[in-house]
Amino acid sequence: MSWTPLSYRIALLPLILAGPILRRTDPDGVTVWIALKEPSEVTLRVYSTENGQGEIVNDLLLEGSRTTIQLGKYLHVVAVTAKSVNAEYLQPGQIYAYNIDFACRNWYLAKALCSEASFNDVTISYFEHQLPTFAMPPDDLNYLRIVHGSCRKPHGGGRDALNILDNMILEYANQPNYRPHQLFFTGDQIYGDDVADALLWALTDAGDTLLGWQENLPLKKDANDEERYIYARDLKPGTRSEIARDYGGFTAMLVNKPEKAKSHLFSLGEYLAMYLFVWSPILWPHELPHSKDVQKDGKEAKLWDKEALTVEAFARDLWKIRRSLANIPTYMICDDHDISDDWYLNREWCNRVLCKPLGRRTLQNGLLTYAIFQAWGNTPENFQNGQSGEKLLEAAQQWSLSAGNDDLLGSKLAKYLAIPEIDSETNLPKLTEDEDSFILNRDYADGTQALEWHYRIESFKHETIVLDTRTWRGYAKGDDRTTEPPMLLSHTAFEKQIEKPLKDCSNPNIEVTIIIAPTNLVSLAIIDLVQKLDLERGNVFGSDAGDSWNFHETAFSMLLAEMFKQRDRVIILSGDIHYGCAVRLSYWSNYHFGESKVDRNAPESSHVLAQLTSSAFKNAEWTTHFIHTKAKSIAPEKPQYWAGWNNTPQLIEMQVIQEKVRMLDVNLPPKTPVLRQIDYIRGSDEIAWEIFVKNRESLPDWRYCIEWIKRQKAEEIVWQNNHELAEEEKSKSWKDFISLLWRNRWLQEGDEVVGFSNFGVVTFQWPENNDNAKAVIQDIYWHPAWKPNSTVFSRYFVRLSFDEAPPPPRVFSE
Repeated sequence: MSWTPLSYRIALLPLILAGPILRRTDPDGVTVWIALKEPSEVTLRVYSTENGQGEIVNDLLLEGSRTTIQLGKYLHVVAVTAKSVNAEYLQPGQIYAYNIDFACRNWYLAKALCSEASFNDVTISYFEHQLPTFAMPPDDLNYLRIVHGSCRKPHGGGRDALNILDNMILEYANQPNYRPHQLFFTGDQIYGDDVADALLWALTDAGDTLLGWQENLPLKKDANDEERYIYARDLKPGTRSEIARDYGGFTAMLVNKPEKAKSHLFSLGEYLAMYLFVWSPILWPHELPHSKDVQKDGKEAKLWDKEALTVEAFARDLWKIRRSLANIPTYMICDDHDISDDWYLNREWCNRVLCKPLGRRTLQNGLLTYAIFQAWGNTPENFQNGQSGEKLLEAAQQWSLSAGNDDLLGSKLAKYLAIPEIDSETNLPKLTEDEDSFILNRDYADGTQALEWHYRIESFKHETIVLDTRTWRGYAKGDDRTTEPPMLLSHTAFEKQIEKPLKDCSNPNIEVTIIIAPTNLVSLAIIDLVQKLDLERGNVFGSDAGDSWNFHETAFSMLLAEMFKQRDRVIILSGDIHYGCAVRLSYWSNYHFGESKVDRNAPESSHVLAQLTSSAFKNAEWTTHFIHTKAKSIAPEKPQYWAGWNNTPQLIEMQVIQEKVRMLDVNLPPKTPVLRQIDYIRGSDEIAWEIFVKNRESLPDWRYCIEWIKRQKAEEIVWQNNHELAEEEKSKSWKDFISLLWRNRWLQEGDEVVGFSNFGVVTFQWPENNDNAKAVIQDIYWHPAWKPNSTVFSRYFVRLSFDEAPPPPRVFSE
C-alpha cells in the first residue's frame, strides 16, 4: 500500500486521535489529557474497584467536565480534571478505574477509541471491563514503584524500551503494591531538531490537515533583509540545515553535524503532529513514502529509506505505549530537544535565535505545544479560570482561528510562554539583573504573568520536586562572557524551585524527597573532559558544554547546600545522557539547619544523595554501547573528594593517591587562604587531613565524596513475552562472527552503566526502625545484545545510611 495523505484518511479515523493519557493524580483530583478530531465537552469519572484490585468497578468517587480547545479544524485538546463527588478521597495502595464521556457523540471511551473502518480491536485496558486503571502510591515506601526515563527519538538507536512498561503493568495489573505508581518523563519527549526525513514528510502533511490552514513562517536573515514568508511544506525534508542555522539561528547543526537539523521542525502543525505521532498509532499512515516517491536518489535515498524502516518499526509498538500511558499517572519535564538542541544553552544562543523571526516563531511553536501537551497535565490548576494557563489556551485558539496571522495574539502568546521581548536599543533579548547574573526578562509592561514549568507533587510518604533548569538560567554579566556556561538555576530560581518547595512541605509523613532534573549532577569523567576541552577551544555548541551542573561551581555548591539544609536524604532522578547509572554522594557539613553561623566545635552533620539516571528510552549510540561493555572497566570511575566554603561558594577537588591527598590547582576567590598541601594518612579505613595554610587558618565548611555504584549482573525477566522478535540466524560470515564476539555476554556485562535503550524503575528498602539499612534501588530494563528478543534488568543498590565523617582536619599556619 502506498503513501496516503492524512486528508484522505481523516474521516475514517476514530474520534480520539491520541490518549487518553493519565496525568496528575492526587487523592483529591485526577487529570486526563486527550486529543480529539471534533470539539466536545468531555466528562471524566473515577471509580473505586472491588478490594482495590481493579477487576470489578464499583462506586463513583470523582467527576469533572471540561470543553476541548480548538487548535485546528481537526484537532481539539483537553486536560479534564475530576474532583471529589462526596468528599471522598483516593486512598493509598488501591486501584481505581476511570471512564470518559464525549457529549459530541454521546459516546463513552470504548466507542470513541474505535473506528468502523480499521480500529475495532483498540484496547487501553488490562481488564475485561475495558476501562483504564491506575494504582495510587502506597503508604509504605517498601512498595513504592516509580518509573523514569528520557530521550525518545523515533529513528534513534535500539528498540523503544518504553514498550516494556506495558508488559510490566499487564503482569501486575491487579496488584496495587507491585504495579508501577508514577511515570516521570525527564526530558526530550520529542526531538524537534532531529527528525527522520520520511517522518517529517508525514508530520508536515498531518499538521496542515489537522490545523486546516498553513502557517506562514517568517524568514529574515539579518537586519538588512526584507522579511518574507514561506510555508513549511516548501521547506522539504532533508534540506533544512542551512535554513535552521541562517534564518533561525539554531545550533543543532554546528560543528560539522548538518544531519542533526536536516529535518528540523518549524511550524506549529509539525510540533503538534510530532506529539500525536510519538504517543499514538492513530495518525500514522499504513506506509511512509519511499525515496522514489519524493524523487530522492543516491546516498540521500538510502538514508531516507533506512530511516523510514526504523521509524515504521517504532510505530508498530505504539499501541503498547498508548495503553501504558492511559494506566499510570504520568509527569513530564521540558528539555532542549523538545524545542531544539542547545535551547537557552548560553547568552550567545539566546542572541542568535531570539533575534531572528524564524527562531522566535519556532521557539514559540515548540513552547506552545509543550504547554498544551505536557505542562497542562502537570499543573492543571494553572490552567483553571483566571489563571495564565487558561488565558494562554484562549489566545492559542484565537491565534489558530486567524491562521497564525494575528501578530498581536502572537505577541501575547510569547509573553505567556516567558519568551523575552527584544530591546529596541540593543536589538537583543531583554535581560533582568538577578544578583550577580542576568536572567531572561519576563516582567512585561502590560502585567502579563508568564507560565512556569516547575512544580511539586506530594504523595502519602514521598514528595517530588520537578525542576525547570532550562528557562530560569543565570547568565554571566559582561559582553565578553556570552558563551560562558550558565547557572542552570538562577538565584531567583533557587528560591522558587528549591528553597520554597522544601520549606513549604507541611506533611509530617513525608519520608523521601525526590528531585527531578533533566541534567546530571555528576557525569562520566570522559564526558566532563571532552566538554572542558570544547569550552577551552570555544566549541560551546558541539557537546552540550555548559549543560552540566559542575560547569558552574557556585550553582552546584548552592544546590547541595540548600538541599541538605532542609533534608538529610535526597534522591535525584535525571536523564539526558543516553545511559543508565547510579551515583552516591556523601556530604558532611559544619552548617546546622536553624543556625546562622558555622559551629566548628559541633559534630559535622551527615547527609546522603543518590543520583539515579535512566536514558535513553530510544536513542542508544555506538559510544554508549561501548561504555556499556567491560571495556569501560579499563578506566573505571574513581571516587572523588571535594571541599568547599559557604562564603563565596567555591569547590576544590581533593585528589587521593597512595602517598597523599592534595588540592588540585584552582583559582581561589579573594581572601581565601592558599592551600599548600594535604597529607594522606590511612589507618583502619579512615582518612585524616593535615592542611598547611598560608598566613591564617581556614577550614572548608563542607566536603563530600562521590562514588559510582556498580551494576549487578543482568537478570532476565520471567514475565516478558520473549517471542516478539524472530530468532536470529546462525553466523554465516566473518562479519557475523565478529558480531557474535561483540554480543558475547561476558563482554556486555559492564561494571558501571547501561548503554542500550532503557528505562529505570526506582524502589526502596525502608525498614521502619533501622536507618542504617535504608536504601534506594534502581532496576534498569533493557534488551541485551546477547539475546535481543528478551528483556533483562540490571540492579543498582544505593545505601542511604549516613557514613561517618572523616576525622576533622588539623590546621597548621605556615
